Amino acid sequence: MYFHRQELQHKATPDAPDAVYARKLQEVLGGQYGEITVALQYQFQAWNMHIPGKYRDLVFGIGAEEMGHVEMLAVMIAQLLEKSPLGVTEDAVQDDPTVAAIVGGTDVQQAIVAGAGARPVDSNGNPWMGSYLTASGNLLADFHANANAEMQGRVQVARLYHMTQDHGVRDLLAFLLARDTMHQNQWLAAAAEVREEGIEELPVPSNFPLSKEERDVAYQYINFSDGAAAAEGSWASGPTPDGHGEFSYVAEPQPGVPMPPPTHPDARFYGTTELPNLLEKAAGGAQDAMKKE
Repeated sequence: MYFHRQELQHKATPDAPDAVYARKLQEVLGGQYGEITVALQYQFQAWNMHIPGKYRDLVFGIGAEEMGHVEMLAVMIAQLLEKSPLGVTEDAVQDDPTVAAIVGGTDVQQAIVAGAGARPVDSNGNPWMGSYLTASGNLLADFHANANAEMQGRVQVARLYHMTQDHGVRDLLAFLLARDTMHQNQWLAAAAEVREEGIEELPVPSNFPLSKEERDVAYQYINFSDGAAAAEGSWASGPTPDGHGEFSYVAEPQPGVPMPPPTHPDARFYGTTELPNLLEKAAGGAQDAMKKE
């Protein structure tokens, strides 16, 4: 059950309207690493989790907090747009105010579609997509994905911090930066705890038998570039993080194997092949007549 309390976790009031910055702020609301993504990613991970207890409670709790961050950003964007002009004026750049607004850096759909409000889109107006979410059911994989999402999100918020001098906006961003700091550390701590408790281990999934791998190449760094400096990294020699092997460096790939011949799908897919067109047409007709796949 969800219950909405009409208050914010932190103040979200700009000093002044700024329609151009409102568009920029859409990225950390509806972009790939925005608050909508992490809020729903954590919720789906919790709904799909196979064990009760602290990890499930952790993910549910942070998912609920992130939904509050969605709300704070939406409220901030609406206020940044509150006094934005309708564009019913001639402009030196272009008489069409819609084109002038785009040239000026505003998102006209925030006005036309949302009536001077936030939208579930990124800073270019691309709709938020459910494919941004990672919820695999494997705790170690998901917690590392969560840490990555918080890292990428914090990078973007930090960049946005330097794109405004508005003290009200910066105050909100400073709060979000601090919460991203917490969440990065939290997910890495949770991932470490999962390993310490023997729930999951590297390589993920750890309960897939290593004997079924082609173990000869499991810890090789194969250099597919003409740059040689990668050989200096800890991933090219020494023990592996999973504790099951030793890294090795292969300066260049081994010769490959021959490419298989081109495929010949069902003639009714109408792909072009080297077979005569009439023969393909006849084959498709015969398969239809015999009701054959």
